[in-house]
Amino acid sequence: MDDSGEKKLALFDVGQCKEAYQMGFLIGQRFSDLIQSRVATDLILQQQLLPFAGTAEAQLLIEALCTANRQMFPRYWDELLGTAAGSGIPIIHIILLNFRKEILPFILKKEDTQEEVTDDDCSDVLVVNDSMAIAAHNEDANIALIGHTYLVRAMLPNGVSFTAYTYAGELPTCAFGFNSCGLLHGPLYQAFTLNSVPPTREEIIAGGIGRNFISRDLLEATGLGDALNRLHSSNASVGHSYNLVDVRSRRIVNVETASGKRCLVHEVGRTPVFHANMYLHLEVQQVQDENSISRQNRAAQLSADSKEKVLSILGDCVDKKYPIYMTGS
Repeated sequence: MDDSGEKKLALFDVGQCKEAYQMGFLIGQRFSDLIQSRVATDLILQQQLLPFAGTAEAQLLIEALCTANRQMFPRYWDELLGTAAGSGIPIIHIILLNFRKEILPFILKKEDTQEEVTDDDCSDVLVVNDSMAIAAHNEDANIALIGHTYLVRAMLPNGVSFTAYTYAGELPTCAFGFNSCGLLHGPLYQAFTLNSVPPTREEIIAGGIGRNFISRDLLEATGLGDALNRLHSSNASVGHSYNLVDVRSRRIVNVETASGKRCLVHEVGRTPVFHANMYLHLEVQQVQDENSISRQNRAAQLSADSKEKVLSILGDCVDKKYPIYMTGS
């Protein structure tokens, strides 16, 4: 608790671990209470993912996801196994949390509500001009995550250190993070924020690479070019939106991805970019999310010509049904 009585976000400095499993185990052990609490109260996990996991269709899908991601990212897979062991949570629960976006489209029925389809409601404002370069993000995701997030700081064997805002039980990070490459004349910081996007079922590849594994890989990128290469080479199952920041060069790019290694890079400049949870640039069949459309329209009415105004946009609550800032996680 701080002086105001509000609960502070916990930061765990895991240090440098020789083995990926060890890092995951230490994170799982440190935050076992939060992970166990999330697993017990996450309605999407309890009411949709776990019941589906017992079906024959699900077993084939989950096996394909596990195989593809374990083969492409064996270290991150070991981190996931370590997190399960450290937290005392069955591995299937951790797998379902980390692949929820890749699995849910295969179980959602026509009668499901829009909120079940698009449950991540974060927003970003991006702008680069002579006076400022800003990538501002509000983390306004599923209400099941309230009180179930934490910060992880880690040092990798190659000298890169990263800090990541992490959802309990998931790989760092499907929200935002940054790293330092530890250059001789001072650290070079790369950062990114993420926005979920809603491609239709027809746009999704069963058994592709999970978004959590792709964003975990971004934490090890040594520069903007390296980050872009990692995104281009990932055979994503579900699309995503990435806001990449290169502090040294004052560059910010938005990268929208989709299955089939589709990728579109938009260089951010003087014209502010507001990104909610729908594709803006890449032509993809997507779910029409009224929440995102409303936030996008509201942001278009607001000025973003100063840092204060940018932050004000992300805290805007004028639209009572679909405010830009809802609950925070």
